[in-house]
Amino acid sequence: MKASGDFRTLRAVILLLCMGTCLCFVNLASAGANLPTNQPSSKESQAPQDSTRQSSSTPSTETKAEEKSETNEETKKEKKKKEKKSDHAGSFVIAPLPLVSPALGAGIIPILGYITPIPAKDRGIEPSVIGAGGLITNDGSRGFGIGADLYLDKARYELESVYAHGNLEYNLYGEGFVNGNAGLKLPLEQSGQIFFIKLLRRIPWDFYVGGRFTTGSSFITLKPTSEKIPPIPPDIGLHTDLRALGMEVWRDSRPNRFYPLKGSVIDFTGDFFAQDLGSKYSFQSYKFTFNKYLSLPDKQVLAYNLYWCGTGGTPPFYGNCIYGASNELRGYTAGRYLDHYMFATQLEYRLVLPWKFGLVGFGGVGAVAPGSDQFFRANHLLPAGGTGIRYMLSKKYHVNLRTDFAWGKDNFTWGVGVGEAF
Repeated sequence: MKASGDFRTLRAVILLLCMGTCLCFVNLASAGANLPTNQPSSKESQAPQDSTRQSSSTPSTETKAEEKSETNEETKKEKKKKEKKSDHAGSFVIAPLPLVSPALGAGIIPILGYITPIPAKDRGIEPSVIGAGGLITNDGSRGFGIGADLYLDKARYELESVYAHGNLEYNLYGEGFVNGNAGLKLPLEQSGQIFFIKLLRRIPWDFYVGGRFTTGSSFITLKPTSEKIPPIPPDIGLHTDLRALGMEVWRDSRPNRFYPLKGSVIDFTGDFFAQDLGSKYSFQSYKFTFNKYLSLPDKQVLAYNLYWCGTGGTPPFYGNCIYGASNELRGYTAGRYLDHYMFATQLEYRLVLPWKFGLVGFGGVGAVAPGSDQFFRANHLLPAGGTGIRYMLSKKYHVNLRTDFAWGKDNFTWGVGVGEAF
C-alpha cells in the first residue's frame, strides 16, 4: 500500500467514516405523564341516599388514585433505568458505505464501529472510536483494517492506532507536472500492510503535541498493458520496508468537528523515515493544514482550507506529495500529479436545506513542484471547482453523507463519502 497516500486514505476510511457513522445514533427521551388532581365536592349537604352513595364511591376513587400513583412511580423508575443505561452505553454501527474513488474505482466499505466517551458516562468530552473496516472495489482492490482513536484522562491524551492490510490497483502517471500532464498511465498493483500509532498530550492553549510511529511493507508489480507507458520507477518489482518516527502539533477550536460553524484547525506533522530504523528509504515528510470556518446568516457557512506538503531526501514515488488525495483538490485523480512539494487552497460555501438536505459549492487552486520556489508558474497551476449535495445522517452531530461533482484542469471526478471534505 502507498505509505503517504493510500495508507492515509485507508486510515481515514476506518476511523473518520466509522466515527461519522457511529455518531448517527440518536438517543430517545421518554415523556412523563401528568396526574390529574382530585377536586373537593362543592356540596356539603346531601340527601341520605346521596351521602351513602358518596361514601360508597370514596374507596373506589382512592383505589384509582393509588393505582395511578403506583403507575406513575413505575414509569419514573423505568425512565430512570433507561436514562442510567443510556448514560453508560456506547453506540454500535454496522454499515456498508458506498465508495466512488477516481483512483480506486467504485465499491463498498463495510464498517463495524463502536463509539463512546471514556468514561462512558462523561458525555462532555471528545468521543472515542473503535472500528474495523474493509475495502472492495470493481477495479480489484481489496483491504481491511482495524483502528482506534481514544481520548483518555478527560481528553488530556489522544491515542490513535491503526493496522491495515490490502491490495490496491491504480494508475501511476509519473513524477512531476509534465508527466502528469502527458496523461500516460502505468497500471500498477501494490500489496502491503501498515501499522501506525501516535500519542499526543494536551498542553496550554488547547494544543496537542506528541510523537508518532509508522511501519509498513509493500510489493509493487506492473500489470500487463499494450498502451504507451511513462518511465518505470525503480520501486517496481521490489519488496520495500518503510519505518519512521515522527511528531505532530495540532489545535482544534471547532465546537463540532463534524459540521463546523466556527473555529479553526491547525495541524503540522513530520515523519522521518531512516535506514537506521529499518526503512529501505531515508526521507522526510512534512504536512501542514489550516482550516477556518465562518458562520453566516440563514444556515450558511464559509469554510477555508490551506494545505502544504513537502518531502526531503530520496522518497519512493508513493512517498511524495500526491495531488488529489484527501480532497486536495477534488477534481483530480489521486496519483496523476505528484512531486516533492505541493500546495492546495480552497474555499467552500455550505447551505443547509429543508428535509435534511444541503448544498455546497467549492473552488480552489494548487500545484506540485520539484522545489518549494517553483510553485507559481502560471502554466503549472492546477485549478478545480465543483458542487455537491449533502444528506444529514445524524441530526444530533450533523454528520452528512457527501456527494461531490468536481472539474479539474483535465478531468472530472465524482466522489462519495461521510463527513465534510475538510
